[in-house]
Amino acid sequence: MTAPEPAHPALDLDDAVHQKTRLALLTVLDEAGQADFPYLRKVLNLTDGNLGRHLDVLAQQGLVEITKGYAGRRPRTWAAITPKGEAALAAEMSVLAALLERFRNRS
Repeated sequence: MTAPEPAHPALDLDDAVHQKTRLALLTVLDEAGQADFPYLRKVLNLTDGNLGRHLDVLAQQGLVEITKGYAGRRPRTWAAITPKGEAALAAEMSVLAALLERFRNRS
């Protein structure tokens, strides 16, 4: 009897994290620690609605924390990556690294 083949690493990609905008958001927040809504909108070239929806998905998963407040008199929304978000991003990057390794080592 032959041993079953191990599951393909692509099956370990997290749907909440892997979507390109959410992966980009987590990456930017990991680099910055925290960023306000206008900065994220500009750096990722997103509409208000699109950015808000993706941040909501990440917040519902506990991967980012949303804080509302003021910068001077102007209302602001900030997003920060959570420890759970950092772990999810690290796990996603590990899967991507494994996929890249398989790609580079193909015959």
